[in-house]
Amino acid sequence: MNHFNKLSSIATVVIVLLSACATKEQGQEAASATEINDTNTPLHLMQPDYDTPYGVPQPAEIKAVMDCVLSYISEGMPAAYDDSLRLVRGRFRLTSYECGVAYSAALSAYKITGDSAYLHFVTDRANVLAELAPKVTDKIAADPRFDSEMRRVLRPAALDDCGAMAASLIRLQIQGQKNKAFEPMIARYMDFIVNKEYRLADGTYARNRPHHNTVWLDDMYMAIPALAWYGSYTGDVRYTNEALRQLHLFKDKMWVPEVQLFRHGWVEGMTPHPNFHWGRCNGWAILTICEVLDNLPANHKERPFVLDLLRQHIEGLCRLQHQSGFWHQLLDRNDTYLESSCTAIYTYCIAHAINEGWIDSLAYGAQVLLAWNAVTTCVNELGQVEKCCVGTGMGFDPAFYAYRPVHVMAFHGYGPTLWAGTEVIRMLNTTWPKMNDSAVHFYPSEQKTSEPIFSEDVSEGEIFG
Repeated sequence: MNHFNKLSSIATVVIVLLSACATKEQGQEAASATEINDTNTPLHLMQPDYDTPYGVPQPAEIKAVMDCVLSYISEGMPAAYDDSLRLVRGRFRLTSYECGVAYSAALSAYKITGDSAYLHFVTDRANVLAELAPKVTDKIAADPRFDSEMRRVLRPAALDDCGAMAASLIRLQIQGQKNKAFEPMIARYMDFIVNKEYRLADGTYARNRPHHNTVWLDDMYMAIPALAWYGSYTGDVRYTNEALRQLHLFKDKMWVPEVQLFRHGWVEGMTPHPNFHWGRCNGWAILTICEVLDNLPANHKERPFVLDLLRQHIEGLCRLQHQSGFWHQLLDRNDTYLESSCTAIYTYCIAHAINEGWIDSLAYGAQVLLAWNAVTTCVNELGQVEKCCVGTGMGFDPAFYAYRPVHVMAFHGYGPTLWAGTEVIRMLNTTWPKMNDSAVHFYPSEQKTSEPIFSEDVSEGEIFG
């Protein structure tokens, strides 16, 4: 190749290389104009893809969910009896313990929101039961199968028949809707709780199923709140003292301090006692503790014990909350399903503890809102509560709990959902939550700025690290 041709070839190569470089630079400039990267986008503010809603709900939004649930259960629980003097049947019963929970929740909703629909939901059904009871007393005495629901009112045979119902009727009387017609129902319920329910030798409420002398954690709620409320209602400290004695007895047998949770079942003579931390029974336990505190004088000598138990339980529960806001069917088994009724009960109880000043909203408020947002995803357009475990006995293996069915007709989730919404509304009206740097935070006072709230002595790198 001569000198000229050699130079020409070199020039051609240079031109091609320069062209390629220019094209590459133009491509990089175009890419940099559209590409999300660390220099052109505040990546820490990107919207996460949450499984359930995240953020601070508005009270009106919460109330809308509650109203939808109330409408559904009101329509499904006719407050009427027919010409044969039998209660008109709907989707749900009027006298089960789940109903007692719903009635108490509705009374709380009325107290906080002022919406009389919640009060009428309770009074309409209580009035029907009180009106029908004397008309069928002889019929039920002759044949308890005449009407199984009225049998529970007139001849209660288990704590499930009377504890939650008694507590709701006492609440109704205390809230200023006093009706003498309710007194015979309350008296029958309390007579069974105090004098007739089976107990262990030490006085602990017990059952003889599935084994002789079995203690069920559920029975904390089926008995103790009614005793506490009756103590407040009558002024008779014997009922308050019995509520506290039972709380100690249940704690001694059911509390597992290493995990700050309660076991579901305890059988006298069994060694060791298996620890199955079922979600809803732990819900009944923490609800019981809240109910006792609500009825215990501020200077009562047992109050520190009850408060300490509540705080430990909340700590144990919050440690196990799933990232979606729910809790598992077996609380410490992530391979079991996420369940709505226990999640709703915990939402109520932790929010109630915040509202009463028993725990700190800065520490626990965000978890309450996460839990409420999870609960809302279980309320469908009809007002049905989904993902709710059906009524459950006792087992001593994980499969029993893990495979319990869920169903929208399980009434266990409806009252807790109303209660949870009520207490979250109350919490939002008395605390100061705010989204800050994409996260929910609670503050000791109102934060009026729309910008992220940072401490003046913290660098951006430390905040966003």
